[in-house]
Amino acid sequence: MLAKIPVTIVTGFLGAGKTTLIRHILAHAGGRRLALIINEFGEVGVDGELLQGCADETCPRDSIIELANGCICCTVADDFAPAVTELLKRDPRPDHIVIETSGLALPKPLVKAFDWPQLRTKLTVDGVIAVVDAAAVAEGRFADDPERVAEQRAADPSLDHDNPLEEVYEDQLLCADLVVLNKVDLVPSERLDALRAEIANAVPRAVKIAATREGVIDPDVLLGIRAAAEDDLAARPSHHDAEGEHDHDDFDTFVVTIPPASDPETLVSRLGAVTEAHDILRIKGFVEVMGKPMRMLVQGVGKRFRRDFDRPWAQGEERASRLVVIAQKGVDRDAVASALRR
Repeated sequence: MLAKIPVTIVTGFLGAGKTTLIRHILAHAGGRRLALIINEFGEVGVDGELLQGCADETCPRDSIIELANGCICCTVADDFAPAVTELLKRDPRPDHIVIETSGLALPKPLVKAFDWPQLRTKLTVDGVIAVVDAAAVAEGRFADDPERVAEQRAADPSLDHDNPLEEVYEDQLLCADLVVLNKVDLVPSERLDALRAEIANAVPRAVKIAATREGVIDPDVLLGIRAAAEDDLAARPSHHDAEGEHDHDDFDTFVVTIPPASDPETLVSRLGAVTEAHDILRIKGFVEVMGKPMRMLVQGVGKRFRRDFDRPWAQGEERASRLVVIAQKGVDRDAVASALRR
């Protein structure tokens, strides 16, 4: 009862595969009693819904807590601390707690919270796992074109060229104890070697990089790192260390309700076109397909989309088709909503 409960923080940019990785951990828990804290933007809790569906004796439903009041790195005191306190009251206590941050979260403020006296005596950060979408990084999603930036600076030196996507991505890497390079099946082998080198050069510490497909990796690799990250904050630099508070003003998140889909392929094609036209980062949600008894899960990262029927609609459940849209600030919400409903 005196031992600290280990906590694993799973971070990673939008659509990297964090939820898929955690579902794999739950399916191969090896007898561990697990508890989950899930944090995501938007009033439609897609990730929470998917993980609730994996609940079993190793991780019952009342050991899965969803935080939807904003990004966990900004609401540590208001949301995270009470959630952890609630989990610690369980009898028996969990053997291990897994936290899935939102795709826009900075992990370091969360790690700092474990140094608070009321948490430090009860919990330790076993490890920070950064899940990376290998295909998105290979496509240059987080990097500016250096020549184009140089041209813009030459034309107007006053322009601010900070890239918020790159900053969030790099902050997640800089805090990691293990980098899971996911979706490697979508990247040529020679580009994959270059990605490994790029990540290793970006992180100032010796951090292992594990390549995966669909988040399939032995949970023993992820759990039991024993990093005690709360004692190692100085070795985890952040672009936002000098800021008193962090916000997400660079991003917009909103929900669009669309009509039932008559044809899934046509819907996915339209989502891809809207994403490209408005440079949307992420679309995910549940959709009713006419004539089908099952709910369709739709998830997109950039122009890449996938769809699956995840479960039957429950009796009495509202068959609403709702999509969470995440984009950079300034996106034309009305135009996006209109195009999605077309």
